[in-house]
Amino acid sequence: MAPPPAASPGADYNPDRPNPDRPNPWVEVLVDCPQIQGLFTYAIPPHLPVAIGDILTVPFGHQQLGAIAIALPSAPPPDLSPSQIKAVIDIVNPGFFPRHYWDLLRQVAQYYCTPIMAVIRTALPPGLLGRSQRRIRLNAPAIPPDAEVFLRPAALQLLQLLRQSKTGEYSWRYLQQQMPTAQRGLPDLLQRGWVSSYLEPPSPPRPKQQKAVTLVRQPDPTEPLTERQRQLLASLGRSGGDLWLSHLLQQCHASSSIVTTLAKKGFVVIQERENLRSEAEHPLDRDQPKALSPHQAAALAYIQGLTQAQTVLLHGVTGSGKTEVYLQAIAPVLQRGQSALVLVPEIGLTPQLTDRFRQRFGSQVCVYHSALSDGERYDTWRQMLQGDPQVVIGTRSAVFAPLPHLGLVILDEEHDSSFKQSQPQPCYHARTVAQWRSQLAPCPLILGSATPALETWHQAFSDPREGHPPPSHYLSLPSRIYDRPQPQIRVIDMRQEFHCGNRSIFSRSLRNALETLRETGQQGLLFVPRRGHSTFVSCRSCGEALDCPHCDVSLSHHQPHGGARSLLRCHYCHYASVQPEQCPHCGSPYLKFFGSGTQRVTQELERHLPDLRWIRFDSDTTRTKGAHRALLTQFAQGEADILVGTQMLTKGIDLPQVTLVGVMAADGLFHLPDFRAGEQACQTLLQVAGRAGRGAEPGQVILQTYKPDHEVIAAVVRQGYGDYLAQELAQRSPLHYPPYSQLVLLRISSLEADRTAQVAEALGQFLTSRLPESVLLLGPAPAPILRVARRFRWHLLLKLCDPSLGLDWFPALELQQRCGPGVALTIDVDPLSLS
Repeated sequence: MAPPPAASPGADYNPDRPNPDRPNPWVEVLVDCPQIQGLFTYAIPPHLPVAIGDILTVPFGHQQLGAIAIALPSAPPPDLSPSQIKAVIDIVNPGFFPRHYWDLLRQVAQYYCTPIMAVIRTALPPGLLGRSQRRIRLNAPAIPPDAEVFLRPAALQLLQLLRQSKTGEYSWRYLQQQMPTAQRGLPDLLQRGWVSSYLEPPSPPRPKQQKAVTLVRQPDPTEPLTERQRQLLASLGRSGGDLWLSHLLQQCHASSSIVTTLAKKGFVVIQERENLRSEAEHPLDRDQPKALSPHQAAALAYIQGLTQAQTVLLHGVTGSGKTEVYLQAIAPVLQRGQSALVLVPEIGLTPQLTDRFRQRFGSQVCVYHSALSDGERYDTWRQMLQGDPQVVIGTRSAVFAPLPHLGLVILDEEHDSSFKQSQPQPCYHARTVAQWRSQLAPCPLILGSATPALETWHQAFSDPREGHPPPSHYLSLPSRIYDRPQPQIRVIDMRQEFHCGNRSIFSRSLRNALETLRETGQQGLLFVPRRGHSTFVSCRSCGEALDCPHCDVSLSHHQPHGGARSLLRCHYCHYASVQPEQCPHCGSPYLKFFGSGTQRVTQELERHLPDLRWIRFDSDTTRTKGAHRALLTQFAQGEADILVGTQMLTKGIDLPQVTLVGVMAADGLFHLPDFRAGEQACQTLLQVAGRAGRGAEPGQVILQTYKPDHEVIAAVVRQGYGDYLAQELAQRSPLHYPPYSQLVLLRISSLEADRTAQVAEALGQFLTSRLPESVLLLGPAPAPILRVARRFRWHLLLKLCDPSLGLDWFPALELQQRCGPGVALTIDVDPLSLS
């Protein structure tokens, strides 16, 4: 793949603002249009001081698009007349990329076979690269009564779709997604005047302006002021003489007219000032560095001795104190005037981790993740650009945080699949991008985990002479802090429970352990692989399952609360419907729920153990902003005995009061059609087991399964993760699976089944004639789940048996062009999921 167009390496992307009065001001930009490659030249109006790295709004055809200023040429291209060149409309944001940032973005674009603008859109806060949007508006008064009978079917369907909108309009893109024939129906409606088409200009985020009040002088006792005016001035003085107007009015229970009067008399000044939007902070007590164990001290000493780019695998068992090592490694980085970047896999993990970091570093800590509002992400990005020493904590997308003086990068729980983006492109892995950031900075990179990814483990112990990437340095924390014991793991054979007459989802051992929690004042976790009430609903008469109408998967049963009507939801496209009273296939009223989700577990707790208090912790109960923190705080304060949750419970949550972990159904983790299923199941079970016994009391884990002799279960019981990875490597080597090869997954999708299959076949034939000798092509074949959100999906899988080959030969652009309209191609380099 040819390198995407970008600025010259080593160029200064934060130069002084150019003189707006200079003659012939031109700028070359990258335009945010997926179908367009290359640079475009625009004129710079005299009043706009455009500089390289600025985000601009430019005219492009009949619309306005976001663009990035790449170069400032002294003259336009010779084949272009100045009269033909359009002018830049506006500067959305000046200097939004730090020095060397382009090198990182180009590397991401080239490795993941993605246009550079797609990478830029991923890296930037949402909304900055806005584009005008075509919208279709219904003109209801212009439609004569009963005139729809004269419409063609496509126009009639489009009209009915618009009538469903509360506002009477939709974006043209949405209409095309909902209705493949929208293009055929629109001209008829436009010609009749029943609808209108217009362009909505982009509205990128801007700095938030807010009125502030500043005390100019204290009043003389003889001056004629009312008592309320004097109280307000006194309150302002006690607050340091400067407050936001809204805070002052709330504090004094006063009206704005009092402040306005004081401003007229010259006692205060009211002015607009920028107010940085950020996540609400909670008052916390500062803490001090803790005493380290010998293993912690040795790991910290090695990390602090690093001065250049070096990858370190910090392999510490659960509860071994990895976070304290992170904190003490960051402290000297901040003292040197540099910043640290800490990546975590889940938004739910950031509140707990952020609190620990803020207790240590105070206001130098900021967060950056998708749960923040667009304005908060925009302001946090601009704050990072200032270059002040700070600690940025975030999820996957924070790997692009524009920290000019980066001194340390940390990936906590580096094995977690949440660090890999599967769609849209670029399908990047935050661990890979973090390694590039480490090299460009240069600075150390710490990969921390109790269950490292197999690729990371292999890299730590591989010989660079074998042609593998430079090995990382291995550091071990083999024991818990204060020498606390690992939890005892008991495996319960659910087949024996069934034979003994136990029809409950709780084994007798787990039920007894749960009953003792309330007596001892301790707490427990119940881990359930799926949310919802039941995995699927099936008819006991005809055997048919109730499936999603838009996906080839079964619907999950959800019950909002006791007595409410049951809902059926698709966990892929979010379709939802009320559960029917009869089977839609045969009309039978006998519908049966199968499997156990988090809702089902909580209902069974209420039925069998009504005295136990519980909290659900899954993606259904944590949708709202701040829900993760609120639920974990309630549990930590003893407001519940049991925390019932899904994969979120495995992601580094530290709850010292938990002594019991129950795994409801381990089997669903390793019965998956993926060569990584065993590795991921072992990681999940060891991680959730590690939540028990992290405090003063020892912990126990009760693991329920129908396959007690499975190799993953055996590895979890003996807590022999390294031995299990050695076994996995031995199995993958002869099959040329990663890390002994590189995979590239091509996902082809469209709304038409035949069209998707035809394009997949055509791309397969095109690739076959261009494959290097060491590359195998598997497929084309239907995806394991053929249809998701109405789109039919086919796969092509490339296996590079020589991982050092690279993808310079890969014709990404030609493949995209051969798909044609209506067919989407996603190129996933190093996929973690083949579904």
